[in-house]
Amino acid sequence: MSVQTALTAIPDGLRQPLLAEYQSIVQNFAEHRWSPSELSGGKFCEIVFTILDGHAKGTYATSPKKPRAFDQACKLLENNGHVPRSFQILIPRLLPALFEVRNNRGVGHAGGDVDPNHMDAVFVLSSGNWVMAELVRVFHNVSIHEAQDIVDKLAERRMPLLWIGDDMRRILDPKMGLREQILLLLCTSPGKIATTDLKNWAGYKNNTYFKKLLREMHDERLIELASDGGTALILPPGDKIASEFIAKRS
Repeated sequence: MSVQTALTAIPDGLRQPLLAEYQSIVQNFAEHRWSPSELSGGKFCEIVFTILDGHAKGTYATSPKKPRAFDQACKLLENNGHVPRSFQILIPRLLPALFEVRNNRGVGHAGGDVDPNHMDAVFVLSSGNWVMAELVRVFHNVSIHEAQDIVDKLAERRMPLLWIGDDMRRILDPKMGLREQILLLLCTSPGKIATTDLKNWAGYKNNTYFKKLLREMHDERLIELASDGGTALILPPGDKIASEFIAKRS
């Protein structure tokens, strides 16, 4: 089942923008575009608000509408006692926080006091993911697990360079050089990664050359290689190169 099918109760004029903005958040996050990811989060909030408001009233707007006072408008949604609890309390209380990241965390305004960063983008992505799953759960009357599976499939199709499984990651371009693969795998992984996992994910067989390349990248300050060679962590220069490479590929 697709998200399109699961959300057919939502009019096309709202459903299509919702899917487009969610996919934009996922794609920009995967490509380390923290600022666009957060900007999409703001648009995503406006669309979700319009859907909740239309659901409560029984009549949907033909397109997303931004209320004049977003916080207050979300607060008023809490008066809708006839809708599911998540539509009355949880999502209306989450949306203002998500919208705040777009407005007052350095996103969308020059000279913000806090620059857009990975931490904010993680919040936008995880919040958007939860909201999407809850919309699917309510509108299609499925379990939380089924709803999350449906949303996860939508996210997976928006990551052209990288596939992430339970214990495996794969760069989907078989022609990509080993150095680039290492940087991309490290920049999209949280914290230190075992070098045995890196070699396995890259599908590389020559252990001697792989270790030699890791040491070279360590000396170039692209990665931080543990003294025993057991783990690797990407450093800012390596992260910058990976981000630029992703941007060129997209």
